[in-house]
Amino acid sequence: MTKIVNDIAIDAEFDSGNIQVLSVSGNTAKLALRKDHMSEFAQWFHFRVTCAAGEELTLKITDLNDSAFTGGWPDYNACVSEDREFWARAASSFDKSEANGTLTISYVPSGNIAWFAYFAPYSMERHHDLVSEAAASEGVDLLRLGTTLDGQPIDCLEMGEGERSVWLYARQHPGETQAEWWMEGVLECLTDPTYPVARALRRKCRLHIVPNCNPDGSRRGHLRTNAVGVNLNREWNEPSAEKSPEVLAIRNHMDATGVDFAIDAHGDEAIPAVFLAGFEGIPSWTDEQGEEFYRYQRILDRRTPDFQTKLGYPKAPAGKANLGISTNLVAERFGCTAMTLEMPYKDLADAPEPEQGWSPERCKLLARDCLAALLEWLDEPQ
Repeated sequence: MTKIVNDIAIDAEFDSGNIQVLSVSGNTAKLALRKDHMSEFAQWFHFRVTCAAGEELTLKITDLNDSAFTGGWPDYNACVSEDREFWARAASSFDKSEANGTLTISYVPSGNIAWFAYFAPYSMERHHDLVSEAAASEGVDLLRLGTTLDGQPIDCLEMGEGERSVWLYARQHPGETQAEWWMEGVLECLTDPTYPVARALRRKCRLHIVPNCNPDGSRRGHLRTNAVGVNLNREWNEPSAEKSPEVLAIRNHMDATGVDFAIDAHGDEAIPAVFLAGFEGIPSWTDEQGEEFYRYQRILDRRTPDFQTKLGYPKAPAGKANLGISTNLVAERFGCTAMTLEMPYKDLADAPEPEQGWSPERCKLLARDCLAALLEWLDEPQ
């Protein structure tokens, strides 16, 4: 009997979707990334494939030599899910000489539908579920700090009765969905009345939590920018209502509350590790202020093998820190301990997990360790 082969179908017109279909033939597709609106950034992808069960898919994403972070593609395996709950990894290979840089994804689906993404997506619907569930917890206040250019709310959850002002915020770069998975772990811990670390932190601190700083970019399927192509993490020294209302609203509220400790959560395309970046090079740098960051870094390094200090970003020279970057501006403006938490798109080089690589589950477990490290940091003599 002759087998009838139908072409696969690819869709991306949904929350955080991003792909261009160049051609489809049978179970093979040639694809390209769509750039962020009004920007040259391109790296995020998220699309659905309708297909025949049990037949291997070959998906080729081309022109990646022109992507935002070309170091992100070697040794990277794409994320795949058939139920949008469990995200595994699909075998992938990168050839910089094929079609201006091509990532070839190979996968055999068990059913008729498969979803592929640069990292496990975190939809705006899930964001609203996260915020609503946390806001319904005892002792939690929800503040609407303002709206984005697309008219979406900028949500801030607040809790705790202590004097220390702690800020945790995430997803300035919307394609770095690791950051909101980490936030889900943070909020699950902090709203758990049986978790002793949460109870202690809420006694010692007033916590201010922004799970998603860039709702517009998240919904639009951007990698790095908001609705008008602005990289929010370069706006902190001079945010504006016209270009970066998200940063303006958050920074204004920081001015009202003060900041003693801050983590800005992100994802890094190329480095296969979890690491922290500090605020070296700010104009007011002192070794005493810097030591408070290094002390937290040492505590976290001791608490979890998923964190390390060997790999990371170079430190800015004295007086050369970019104050458009949130961690630098917050440390300078408030004289506090601030840091950028980076999580990988790839698997951890030191602790690989072949089926999932770095995953939503590991993001959430890391959040628990970050909070426990914060409590230890607060309890040690200043």
